[in-house]
Amino acid sequence: MQYRDYYEILGLTRSADADEVKKAYRKLARKFHPDVSKEKNAEEKFKEVQEAYEVLRDSDKRAAYDQLGRDFRNGQQFRPPPDWSQRFGNSGGQRFSDLNGFSDFFSSLFGGGGLGGGNSGQSDADAGHLDVTVEEAFAGTKRRVALNEHGRQRQVDVQIPAGVTEGQPLRIPGIGGRASLIFRIRLRPHHLYEVAGKDVQIELPLAPWEAALGAKVAVPTLGGTVELTVPAGAQSGQRLRLRARGFPGSPAGDQMVTIKLVTPAAHSATEKEAYERMKRDFKFDPRADWP
Repeated sequence: MQYRDYYEILGLTRSADADEVKKAYRKLARKFHPDVSKEKNAEEKFKEVQEAYEVLRDSDKRAAYDQLGRDFRNGQQFRPPPDWSQRFGNSGGQRFSDLNGFSDFFSSLFGGGGLGGGNSGQSDADAGHLDVTVEEAFAGTKRRVALNEHGRQRQVDVQIPAGVTEGQPLRIPGIGGRASLIFRIRLRPHHLYEVAGKDVQIELPLAPWEAALGAKVAVPTLGGTVELTVPAGAQSGQRLRLRARGFPGSPAGDQMVTIKLVTPAAHSATEKEAYERMKRDFKFDPRADWP
């Protein structure tokens, strides 16, 4: 199999902190998202970016990955060290693996372990995080995961209900007196939406004339596109609310729309003259209240 340099995929150095990892992921996810990207091999690139982020966002996975050292190069033939499972795996107990279509390289390092431990007592055991997309959390989905229990593997279908939120626990009953397992939902960052509890936040780019004159704009939501009325004189940073357009629930969350003014560059003589005319006609000083 081929080695994957997750730092190189995200365009990062190994010293990058968590915020830098998240920013790099969001930038590349927007660039390669199959629904909007015109890039060649966008779907394949998007999967690579997701896999890299899955490792580097998780402190345990990242620490284990870093143990492989700096000597390997992206695409180089690779085989895990012979003692890898002893160094990174759990000793006994229950182990959880959500491989979710990742590469053989990822599976060889993290398949079947590394996402938390278990026990044979009666109390619930935390089996780790179950990563889902924002769309999956909104609509609900089913995920098949592998459980490695004391050397024996079984597969379990996990039903993820619509409207689950970050950190929400899902319980799988134990078998044969073993403890139940707790999976905690972890939302993957989205190229458009930010999720805060049941509320969804999105940034709405507007041209200056749309903000000044008002406009009706088609805004995407997780439940479909809706028409939003932007009032005349809207300002950058102003927030508008689409009620009950967030995650389902009792009550449902809202979608908060934050206006972002985007100023087009003046390339032609006609466009430059339009700006000069605005400069002459508007009696406007954006810094009038400065001392």
